[in-house]
Amino acid sequence: MHSLQPAIERFYAAGSAAVGDADAHAAFVEFRDGLSSGRIRAAEKMDGRWQTNAWVKQGILLGFRIGALVESGDARVLSFLDKDTYPLRHFSLQERVRVVPGGSSVRAGAFVAPGVVCMPPMFINVGAYVDEGTMVDSHALVGSCAQVGKRVHISAAAQVGGVLEPINASPVIIEDDVLLGGNTGVYEGTQVGARAVLGAGVILTRSTPLFDTVRGEVYRASEAGPLRVPDGAVVVPGSRAITKGNAAEWGLSLYAPVIVKYRDERTDRGVELEDILR
Repeated sequence: MHSLQPAIERFYAAGSAAVGDADAHAAFVEFRDGLSSGRIRAAEKMDGRWQTNAWVKQGILLGFRIGALVESGDARVLSFLDKDTYPLRHFSLQERVRVVPGGSSVRAGAFVAPGVVCMPPMFINVGAYVDEGTMVDSHALVGSCAQVGKRVHISAAAQVGGVLEPINASPVIIEDDVLLGGNTGVYEGTQVGARAVLGAGVILTRSTPLFDTVRGEVYRASEAGPLRVPDGAVVVPGSRAITKGNAAEWGLSLYAPVIVKYRDERTDRGVELEDILR
């Protein structure tokens, strides 16, 4: 158990009584600094399985509850109105995060590792964890509590959804060396295994079945766990015919993500992101 967990749980349970409490504010600031440094995470991999830290989500929500609305930024250029507990995060040269000019934002309480590249405009929300060598491309989102591994390429307009509530819900997990193609969306606690490739336009949610044409399997989320894309899978947008009622008569079909192959040397060459870009 983390040393801050009992205090965070206590102040969260106190509800509105924590507003204006100096001890609650001090505990939250220490908690937020732990998120920003990567010492505290919303989810961690233990014994090969991802475990959600519900108390971390409570801490994030506590920050919203006790925060006061303030104005920040330069009103002559771009101003913000947000809770004072979640200021805009600033990076130093020593942190070795490359933030290209043009309107990107990272909220305090998000961990961004050395070697991460942020292309404008993009947004990383509180509680997110973005590991070394990842590129977050233009118009991309890394949502609250999302966990993103090393050397991931989040392509332009891709959405890594945030899962803050319910408290015990698993956040979106993107493991090492994954490529998320342009306009992809990964939501509702979906897990994408290491080295997987999601082609442009793939959308994955908790209710989305994933069809594996290679192994002859259909993957779905269950009460026991989220939808998980297997390691190394190459997923593209597909469709499946509707066989009942008017939809069948009209020749309609539904969107369906399809695994068409597993990653090989040819795939590696096609998705490789040159180190010089980082």
